[in-house]
Amino acid sequence: MRILVVSLNWRTAEMTLRSVRAALRAMEGLDAELVVVDNDSGDGSFERITQAVADEGLPVRVIQSGWNGGFGAGNNVGIRAGMADGTLPDLVYLLNSDAFPEPDAIRVLSEFLAAHPSAGIAGSRIVGEDGAPHWTAFRFPSAASELEGSARFGPLTRLLTNHKVPLGVPEAPRRVDWLAGASMMIRREVLDRVGLFDEVYFLYFEETDLCRRAAQAGFETHYVPQSRAMHIGSASTGMGRWARVPGFWLDSRWHYFTKHHGRARAMLATGAHLLGGMLWRVRCALQRRARMDPPHFLRDLVIHDLKAMLRPLPGRDAPQRRDDDVHV
Repeated sequence: MRILVVSLNWRTAEMTLRSVRAALRAMEGLDAELVVVDNDSGDGSFERITQAVADEGLPVRVIQSGWNGGFGAGNNVGIRAGMADGTLPDLVYLLNSDAFPEPDAIRVLSEFLAAHPSAGIAGSRIVGEDGAPHWTAFRFPSAASELEGSARFGPLTRLLTNHKVPLGVPEAPRRVDWLAGASMMIRREVLDRVGLFDEVYFLYFEETDLCRRAAQAGFETHYVPQSRAMHIGSASTGMGRWARVPGFWLDSRWHYFTKHHGRARAMLATGAHLLGGMLWRVRCALQRRARMDPPHFLRDLVIHDLKAMLRPLPGRDAPQRRDDDVHV
């Protein structure tokens, strides 16, 4: 099984190099190659990584995307690059620039896919710097999950338990709907059948969309906890520092729901989120709790989606957009 490892960098040159070194250790004994894609950082990252690779004699290709189209578009550049000899890999392993696989992480995923022909995508158990596991295994979102997630109300969660998006941290391999893409392996047949990442998504929901398209084509997605990677998280996106949910997140959410459910059900999902959010705010006011959501989130969500209802839906060949606020 020939494996192409793709690492996407945006202005995190030193962290990317640290991740690359961990990946190379995890690639030992495998028929694998690593390509780093600089997503048009414009801060000298490309030159810094290229120089370090040359100085250390690392078996790594470093390529430039040419423009920053987001997470999916940048990874697509690496996937299209293929193997150094011009052939296609059997497996594509996507590794975030702020993720560090354990020495057997890549091998475990490749062996799992080899042993499970129905599985098209497999992902690692992700832990933080403190060793605490991250929730990276999920169900597909729906109007019911929007209500459950925004209301944060125990009886409602129990009623809608089969619609709750997070699946916790499974201790054994299990089939899931979708996985976070920090350490994810994809069978090439999946990409041949359903295509690469949808580049309409600038950031967020692109893994959800890919796993859903794979499922529609008959490929399963599996969480494999025996494969482990440490993930710092949001090093490029700054998500933990958001003072307000940015437009690209709202765009991605809307695109996902309209693409897979249509406009009417997308607005139903927004209405469900609004209802749950209002119930949560009433509880917060009565119990003097902190709201937890970013400021103006519900208002921004509703206004965005009402405006989006008036715009034409993007097609598969829609022109890719740039985003001046956050890059990947």
